[in-house]
Amino acid sequence: MGTYVVDFSAKDTLKHSRKYHEKHRRTLGRRLSFWRAQQMAGQALALAGDPAVILDLPCGTGRFWPLLVRKTKHTILAADNSDAMLAVAREVSPPHLLERLNLFQSSAFDIQLDANSVDHVFCMRLLHHITRPEDRLAILKEFHRVTRQTVALSLWVNGNYQALRRRRLESRRTRKTYQNRIVLDPRRIEPEFVQAGFSIAGHFDFLKFYSMWRLYVLQKQ
Repeated sequence: MGTYVVDFSAKDTLKHSRKYHEKHRRTLGRRLSFWRAQQMAGQALALAGDPAVILDLPCGTGRFWPLLVRKTKHTILAADNSDAMLAVAREVSPPHLLERLNLFQSSAFDIQLDANSVDHVFCMRLLHHITRPEDRLAILKEFHRVTRQTVALSLWVNGNYQALRRRRLESRRTRKTYQNRIVLDPRRIEPEFVQAGFSIAGHFDFLKFYSMWRLYVLQKQ
């Protein structure tokens, strides 16, 4: 694989990683949001055919691990590009959960696994950070190489209230700064899935017509 400049791990110190872990539990709104994200993830796994060998990448501090290990037959590989995220994940996860996981450091651009190593790649909260089409395609092709069957990935899409509000706020900015998050038109991203070698099995919206979050399930061709 080539060398890519997209790297978010530099900001992921232990302090930042602990804050990241806590922020999703801090308020009732955050907890409800996480509950909905888990519900969507469960629906995506069901649509994917309840895969037995799953790669969680990036796994962050392990928010979705209790869901992923809910069945004893499942084998879970969990990877993140950030050592700090993995360290915090080990701190906050109970021993019985860690025993079910194979943790390792890996970039989504160069996954440290052989081809066809897993049944499913589970990718939450990464693709909306990838602003360049060539970088998204590189990641998608790595997912295609590693999975035998399916991929579930989340991103931001337009055609809803949150995307419209974000576009209006961006237009009012007096100082233009680099934004490491992107809202994508489905008509733009879905052909990228096909280009990488996938068909679309389905998708789930966090809250249709309101939220930007969408979770796609892709089938390897």
